[in-house]
Amino acid sequence: MYQAIAYIKFLFASTNQHGVHSPFIFDFVTKCLYNKDKYNAYNKLNNYRNILRHSDTVLEITDLGEGSKVLYSKKRRVAKMIRNSSSTVKESKLLFRVIQYFSSKTILELGTSLGMGTYALALANNDANILSIEGCPNTSDFAKSKFEQLEIKNVTFVKGDFTSIIPSLRENKFDFIFFDGHHNKDATIKYFESLLSKVHNETVFVFDDIYWSEGMSEAWAYIKAHTAVTVTVDCFHLGFVFFRKEQGKEHFKIRV
Repeated sequence: MYQAIAYIKFLFASTNQHGVHSPFIFDFVTKCLYNKDKYNAYNKLNNYRNILRHSDTVLEITDLGEGSKVLYSKKRRVAKMIRNSSSTVKESKLLFRVIQYFSSKTILELGTSLGMGTYALALANNDANILSIEGCPNTSDFAKSKFEQLEIKNVTFVKGDFTSIIPSLRENKFDFIFFDGHHNKDATIKYFESLLSKVHNETVFVFDDIYWSEGMSEAWAYIKAHTAVTVTVDCFHLGFVFFRKEQGKEHFKIRV
């Protein structure tokens, strides 16, 4: 119910490119978010999702975050997980376009899940170095095995909780960080703040499910107000955060 009400409010408050006066964000909206090109990678993303949809594999899940709102059993069939708790093809295509648009090379993903979003990140830039952290060992191993079959070479899978792994990261800076796990207000803010030291002027943070709950919406509001953040783009399911010092502080709600 919370998400439904939040979405109605979002529709009334949001706009398209015609409501954007920032040249940087206008280009981002028109050339990336609204890009209608049919990339060959989209077929690969569809095929991968179909593989998962028809998988008979059952995984024993270790949930370190808020868990699924639909799947309650610790043993979950991959086919059901992909329908209920993994990035949609639409979101994956959007992630693909964002990585291509910004030419991101050093990428961090918090929450591998079944690798749907990870695959989009990997396809977008073959030269990228992608680090994907997953708290559930069985899920991480499953995704890794699928990527080996697909001969994807630019992803490193790490198993463990975010709190333990983030302080040990060797990378000084990341071009792109995708927050897609532990949908909890305090945890989201904690990870956001702990990764601010990895930001440069062109870094992009993307937060999944910013209206997952009232707590996540509060976390999103906190992030928007943070002094390190200059511009945000709220697309309801995904929230984009920019740190460009040449930009004035602005927040946009964009229908995608």
